[in-house]
Amino acid sequence: MDLTVGPNFFFWEAEAVRGFYRDLAATPVSRVVLGELVCSKRLPFWQGEIATAAETLVAAGKDVALTSLALITLKRERKLTADLMDAGLPVEVNDLSALIHVPVGQPFWVGPLVNVYNEGTLRWLIRRGARRVCLPPELTLDSVAVLARLGREEGVPVEVWGHGRLPLAISARCYHARLHDRAKDSCQFVCGEDPDGRDVDTLDGQRFLTVNGVQTLSQSTASMALQIEALREAGVASLRLSPQSRDFAAICGAYADRLEGRISGAALEALLRPMVPDGRLSDGFLTGPAGAAWSGDGSGTTAGPARDAAPASAVR
Repeated sequence: MDLTVGPNFFFWEAEAVRGFYRDLAATPVSRVVLGELVCSKRLPFWQGEIATAAETLVAAGKDVALTSLALITLKRERKLTADLMDAGLPVEVNDLSALIHVPVGQPFWVGPLVNVYNEGTLRWLIRRGARRVCLPPELTLDSVAVLARLGREEGVPVEVWGHGRLPLAISARCYHARLHDRAKDSCQFVCGEDPDGRDVDTLDGQRFLTVNGVQTLSQSTASMALQIEALREAGVASLRLSPQSRDFAAICGAYADRLEGRISGAALEALLRPMVPDGRLSDGFLTGPAGAAWSGDGSGTTAGPARDAAPASAVR
């Protein structure tokens, strides 16, 4: 089992992006997916960094792919997607409408936002040219095992979500802009003020979700720290780590230590908690009873504690 770093969900300054991928080149990850997944409006601000990052990562021995958008709705977005095929790198499809631009027989990767929930779907994608598949993070361990077995039979590596806030939904509307009383077309890129997304509480102050522009994420950080042996037994080929704004190179190193048996799951958990937003971890989609649960506490907790003196939900 090895490590894949997925595309960055968040809107960071170009300088931050440059430093992030420079640091990532020195980490023990095997492959990296680059590009804009969430909002095409952000892309012009850091598009120039993609080629440099790709060169740096390839020179460091990483396999590199370019992601499609998660939701392709506009004419210019269709053109952006078509242009990805000319970049000379594998394309990771995260919206099935991107497949119209992939010639039949041309290899491609499949990202976690494509609903690969059963063997028929996985087999169809492999016949269409998929050469690497990251499963959606909502699957149980039993389902992962079935799909990983089919991937092995077909010679296609199957990976699962390993670390990061979970991508739960994508919308044509922008929650971040609405929160600041702005229309989507005049958002002034306010999502850039929240480098790991904006937390959302329920009306009674329970920690709930995180919004990131048009994207809805889990508030907790999903982690497979305690599930490595089970995933390896299931035949999973790789863990996907999703970028966050701080300590990410250290997080990659800690997961590599865990895969190599140099640290235990409990030790990795202890390392991660001070590094992740709000210190909350979850692995409930894999183990139950709910996605926000954490197997390490043995309580089956599905929601975090209420914030002290927390206001009602900030999202209207």
